[in-house]
Amino acid sequence: MSLPETILQFGSGRFLRAFADVFVDRANRDGQAIGRVVIVQSTGGERAGGLNASAGRYHVLIRGFRDGRTIDEVSEITSVSRALVASSDWSQIVELARSPDLKFVLSNTTEAGYTLDPEDRAGMTPPKSFPAKLLTLLHHRWQASQSGLTVIPCELIEGNATLLRGCLMDLALSWHYPDEFLDYVLNSCVWLHTLVDRIVSGTPEGHPLLVGDPMMIVAEPYALFALETHPNAARFAEDPAIVRTADVRPYFLRKVRILNAAHTALLIRAVPKGYALVREAMADAELAGWLEAMLVEEVVPVLAGRVDGPERFVAETLDRFRNPFLDHRFADIALHHESKIRIRLISTATEYAARFGKPPAMLSEVIRESGIVG
Repeated sequence: MSLPETILQFGSGRFLRAFADVFVDRANRDGQAIGRVVIVQSTGGERAGGLNASAGRYHVLIRGFRDGRTIDEVSEITSVSRALVASSDWSQIVELARSPDLKFVLSNTTEAGYTLDPEDRAGMTPPKSFPAKLLTLLHHRWQASQSGLTVIPCELIEGNATLLRGCLMDLALSWHYPDEFLDYVLNSCVWLHTLVDRIVSGTPEGHPLLVGDPMMIVAEPYALFALETHPNAARFAEDPAIVRTADVRPYFLRKVRILNAAHTALLIRAVPKGYALVREAMADAELAGWLEAMLVEEVVPVLAGRVDGPERFVAETLDRFRNPFLDHRFADIALHHESKIRIRLISTATEYAARFGKPPAMLSEVIRESGIVG
């Protein structure tokens, strides 16, 4: 028996299809009966056409390095039922929004996706911005007397649920929607904060699966979905990669101070040695040993008691850096370099000195090498 369409997903790109849609697929196969995903493509229609041509099926290639071994596996994902294009299929999207089967909204629109468009107006079919689209669909659902939805924004922005809900409330007020609807958005719908973490890379050229599946995507083995708990939230997938938590902020802190900091620190040391890729630098035993020592001896002590399993996360981070299939360029990491050093390295060095009464030797040295003054 086919499962109902319970998830409306804004974002047809690689990330959600190799992340949340994979978890839904595994949960469905495990008998959790979470339901099927309908993907909305807001710009263009090529990806939606490709997904519909394969009845929503596509392959995810899991490639990387974990626990001392290379992983190269493939899974067929069947959780997507169809894809719709906002500009041409809006009536079908509205119909789904009014469906009693619908339970969730997922989104991954980048930080720019929360920007409101001054041209958006109530009644547009569809509005231009993502918040206006979502508000319009929730208004249709409210008019149909359907229950509120669980909204799970997956944009990599701290406080994403609060920010997105605030955008919708500002719009609803400017559109003079009634107080009853405002209460529906605030209290009948559930807004869950998240932290998402998985590297989804480009498709390898010449892979045999591409002949029959142009929608194939590649992801690393590691995945973390920190999902806020709420007593009124609809039941989303249970998966080893999904961590339920009352507060996702410590997961942001852990990611920034360990994984992101490691990228920045390694760049400072590796680029002068001529390395262009992260995995190349990690093959240098001296560099890799220094990076691990800095993280374990100077970063982990600052985070101890504030985040979950910092030592384990260091080991997972170093494995991710050794991924033989991923060309992660230091040139990309170098963007906004000065601000990254302040947020990722100097903040930890300052806290270390305050906590232990002395500056951290390795962090201090690499910060000096950067030329950035704290």
